[in-house]
Amino acid sequence: MSMIQQTSIPEMIAQSRDVISNPSVGTFERYEQRGTTINAAIYVGIAAAISGVLGLTGGLGGLLTGVVGTLIGFFVFTGLVFYIGKSVAAGTGTWDEVAYSFSLFIAPLTVVGALLGLVVWIFHFIPVLGALVALLGMLVALVILLVQAYFAYIAVQSSMNIRDQSKAVMTLGLAVVGSFVVQLVISGMFAIL
Repeated sequence: MSMIQQTSIPEMIAQSRDVISNPSVGTFERYEQRGTTINAAIYVGIAAAISGVLGLTGGLGGLLTGVVGTLIGFFVFTGLVFYIGKSVAAGTGTWDEVAYSFSLFIAPLTVVGALLGLVVWIFHFIPVLGALVALLGMLVALVILLVQAYFAYIAVQSSMNIRDQSKAVMTLGLAVVGSFVVQLVISGMFAIL
């Protein structure tokens, strides 16, 4: 019987702060059963909406497309982490645990990335300073990507109970490749339509 419960957005924000400031398997373990895929969808959806507004996307249609695309990408990726972790790496977690654990760092880092993009956009009007800010922005974006990879590695170990480092890395690697393939297929289908 599962002990997973529903969690509020303020609680998730506090949990995100803890996960980001104290990254460890133990920290993720503390929260992995406090939410569901629904909580994860709401939290990541809110972050995607904030990101869309900050990214100055093309109107309401662009915002909705961005939120839906982000949620689809999130669930494809966490679904693959769950499936691969369970079937290939003999993990014992649930999809609720995977989705919820990943949402605790993906949502805030999505907003941070959008804020970074907004700063770069604001400065792009100033010729030399804009180029320097854009270069700094690319470096910070790379750091954010590396931080996400690190948190994902810890989250896989926690949410899927995979303590073997090579199995955790394999699970993540295969999920990244699988997500990329799914995104290509979806993009191809939209291009045909």
